Amino acid sequence: MKMYAKSVVVDDQDKALAFYTEKLGFQVKHNIPLGEYKWLTVVSPEEPDGVELLLEPNAYPPGQEFYTRLKADGIPCTAFEVDDIEAEVKRLQDLGVEFSRLPVKAGGVIMAIFDDTCGNNIQLVELVEG
Repeated sequence: MKMYAKSVVVDDQDKALAFYTEKLGFQVKHNIPLGEYKWLTVVSPEEPDGVELLLEPNAYPPGQEFYTRLKADGIPCTAFEVDDIEAEVKRLQDLGVEFSRLPVKAGGVIMAIFDDTCGNNIQLVELVEG
């Protein structure tokens, strides 16, 4: 068994598609219309055959409340690994991405948190030696 897809619940799939491709640099893997919504996945250009990130519509009312509370409490819904967090934070800030937490060391990682503009806080992590 291996990982195929990971979901990020978004409040607007088209807005999420623009953010995740234009700002974060992911590439579209699938964009399949399914009525009101789409099967919409993106992948890292560094791993085009790797795990797909499903930009899933936040259409389930109990889920809407859950994700609203996560966002309000500053809790990330997922994390992405980067090689150089300082450079990546600067690149994203130059593109207008807003960070609620700038890089800080925590154990074996340096982490930062940004707003994906689609209802989520996303954490960046750089793995470092203890």
